Amino acid sequence: MEVASGKAVWTGRVITIVVSLLFFFSAAMKFVGGAAVKEGMAHLGLPESMIIPLGILELACAVVFLIPATSVLGAILLAGYMGGAICTHWRAGDLFLPQVGIALLVWLAIYLREPRLKALIPLRRS
Repeated sequence: MEVASGKAVWTGRVITIVVSLLFFFSAAMKFVGGAAVKEGMAHLGLPESMIIPLGILELACAVVFLIPATSVLGAILLAGYMGGAICTHWRAGDLFLPQVGIALLVWLAIYLREPRLKALIPLRRS
């Protein structure tokens, strides 16, 4: 088994914390609610009744991502969540590049943190 370098692991941890804070902030905004959240949901064509369930889902996925034993599952769940966000924003005619960037950061973070992924997805220099 390949051992990840300390710098790579710490870079992955920092990216993990930053990305997780984004998800926590987004979930918190859904829990707090307000006019901006309701307007955003309406713009995306989503009913207000989905605000709290989406916040719970977002928070749960981020927590699973933070726990070392379940971090790969968390990355998969967050990638799925971001896939839904990408499709929703695309359908609404919005720019969806920020969601793509966040999804890529999720995978970069877990790739740097989890040495077993390097065996599954080897990046080789040519």
